[in-house]
Amino acid sequence: MKFDLVRWTRKDDKSPRTYVAHCSPGESGVCVFRARIDGDTQFTTDARHHLICFQLSPHLRLDCRMAGRELRHETVRGALAICPAGIDCAVAPDRPADALFVTVQPAQLALAAAEEYGVEMELIHRLSGYDQTLMHAAQMLAAESAQGSPNGPLFWNEVADRFIGRLLFGHTSRRGGLTARGRLGERALVRIKEYVLAHIAEPIAVEDLAALAGRSPFHFSRIFARSVGVSPHRYVIHLRLKQAIQQIRGGRLGLAAIAAETGFADQSHLSRWVRRVHGVAPSEIV
Repeated sequence: MKFDLVRWTRKDDKSPRTYVAHCSPGESGVCVFRARIDGDTQFTTDARHHLICFQLSPHLRLDCRMAGRELRHETVRGALAICPAGIDCAVAPDRPADALFVTVQPAQLALAAAEEYGVEMELIHRLSGYDQTLMHAAQMLAAESAQGSPNGPLFWNEVADRFIGRLLFGHTSRRGGLTARGRLGERALVRIKEYVLAHIAEPIAVEDLAALAGRSPFHFSRIFARSVGVSPHRYVIHLRLKQAIQQIRGGRLGLAAIAAETGFADQSHLSRWVRRVHGVAPSEIV
């Protein structure tokens, strides 16, 4: 799968270029592409994608600009820059430079954060730095892209999850200045998750989840999506699917029984969601 995600414009060229990133089937939320930077260049992403850049050239002198900050420095292979969604950034290398770019959907990062760290995490914009673990995951994705994804969507999703996990662990901070009215709150999310898991095989209404958070269904749905990155319905599907995948890998039950135990309407309903999220049929889950 390929998507036009990033535009950039050279200072001496008024026509922006659009770069195509490679993504594997499924909903990993992570795409990758390589490009050569020649001259003073401004990058533009929309609010749907964070941009993480890794320097591939051995040694450069760079002028970097991002979010009103500027930095002139010398770097080596592996240098890292992080441009959160909606923020323009620019770089001027002293000579043409090769770079590896990874884009991450904010919604996917927010969902992963809600699972591991809470709902108040945000990506830190970074003009410089090094993270070998993050770069190694990026290189694995780039190799998959260059070779036509020989290891399949499941491998891509696994590495993408590793990349997002490292981003969360090393390059996020707790969001400041938020009121309880504007965000869900971690305690409410814990109550909601516990409720869903306890009633995983039953129908779950948004009204029930909203009551756990002490909010109206309409207001709850808005703040939930803002805090967790997905709608309440998609979050329930997310938890159902995690349970179903564990059972598929366990190999003890047939697909129809797993669908019934995890709240999917039937085997076909479960299969459609496995294909949509993981890009493969349930029979390919190992």
